[in-house]
Amino acid sequence: MKRETFLTTALLLPALLATACALNPATGRRQISLIGESQEIRMGTEADREISADMGIYQDPALAKAVADMGKRLAAGSERQDLPWSFKIVDEPVVNAFALPGGYIYVTRGILASLNSHGELAAVLGHEIGHVTARHSVNQMSKAQLAGLGLNLGTALNPSVARYAGLAGKGSALIFLKFGRDDERQADDLGLRYMRRAGFTGESMLEVFRMLAATGGGSSQIPGWLSTHPNPGDREERILGQISQAPAALPQDTVWLRLLEGLVFADDPRQGFFRGNRFLHPDLAFRIDFPSGWETANTRSNVSALHPEGKSVIELALAPQETPTAAATQFFSATEVQRGPSRWTSISGMTTVSASFRAGNGDEAIAGLVAFVALGDQVIRLLGATPASDWPAREATMVAALASFAHLTDSRDLNVTPFRLTLTPIGAATTLAEFHRAHPSTVTLDTVARINHLQPDSRIRRGMLIKRVIGGP
Repeated sequence: MKRETFLTTALLLPALLATACALNPATGRRQISLIGESQEIRMGTEADREISADMGIYQDPALAKAVADMGKRLAAGSERQDLPWSFKIVDEPVVNAFALPGGYIYVTRGILASLNSHGELAAVLGHEIGHVTARHSVNQMSKAQLAGLGLNLGTALNPSVARYAGLAGKGSALIFLKFGRDDERQADDLGLRYMRRAGFTGESMLEVFRMLAATGGGSSQIPGWLSTHPNPGDREERILGQISQAPAALPQDTVWLRLLEGLVFADDPRQGFFRGNRFLHPDLAFRIDFPSGWETANTRSNVSALHPEGKSVIELALAPQETPTAAATQFFSATEVQRGPSRWTSISGMTTVSASFRAGNGDEAIAGLVAFVALGDQVIRLLGATPASDWPAREATMVAALASFAHLTDSRDLNVTPFRLTLTPIGAATTLAEFHRAHPSTVTLDTVARINHLQPDSRIRRGMLIKRVIGGP
């Protein structure tokens, strides 16, 4: 670094810090913030579009309204009530909730299935609102910027905050931001404050803590609660200390529970599921066989298989073009992609445009095979790619996988139904285990116990509503 640049940085840094350290009205503390509120909102707006498209918004108007109404009720009692607050249910089975800068808050259908009352919903949303009002995300980003000031002061001073220009369009990166234990405690405290202002008591927050402690991760393209919310070990004791009286047994919230009737539980097989190394998609009516032993994954945007060494991949995704020819033309229009010999004009009787390809040079060169298949009014892109040096060893495996693509015709697979929640009233006092034997679910007793916040030997009284899980592949 030049001496002149170093001196400029040294002189400007104290003034910059003084300007950036503002008093947060929610926490009452000064915090570093190089990202203004307008930019914070813009980042959230851009990321919201990506998350809504990639994860999908769960379609249940009554439940969506209940979540949005509760969120707005809590946010109205916060110190940042003028933000453009948004509350959505993402179509994910994992138990989680997360907040983006600017007031964009999401709950998964997985966490809703595990909540038993409006109060528990308020606890979850209040905690996430607390992360926003305390500006935890933008505070982390500001600290990261300051860490780089000595190297690039101009970037930090740029109103567009170029260092994070790319991050604003990557909602998944914001989801994976981890808050520290102090931030989690602060969000708990703020959540309790907003709950109380909305007329709820802290007992519901304690119930949420216990539910989260009993919840595993599950399968999903996003992490579970404990992966994104480091658990301060004393959080339950701390909140208990802020409740003026001993927790009371709350009556069942039957209004909330009835909103959960029919909620999709766990992974939705209508969006595709694996049976061994075969992937089946009922809604699009196709199947494909991936290589045995490869690590498979199914997300809303693609389904893929990764070789155990991690260098080779087979991927299936929808192409936006209307015909295989148009999709292939777009794929090979990239200047770095070299088209090789064509292989198929039809796969399983479906019109296909396919060819081998090579991209890059030297040790970084990639080789593979791509096929665009007309499936009804959709075009499916099938892609196998590997380092060019591995292509001779991988070619036969990838060719076999792509060639296995076929129509799904078995009615049992085409008509598969998702797991769904249903409610059953208790006719006579019993234990949960006895109830499960008399009214079996298509999931285990332990799962039924968890979503009802009970133990297998818990006594359940007459008139209670118990969640069950029915259906499924």
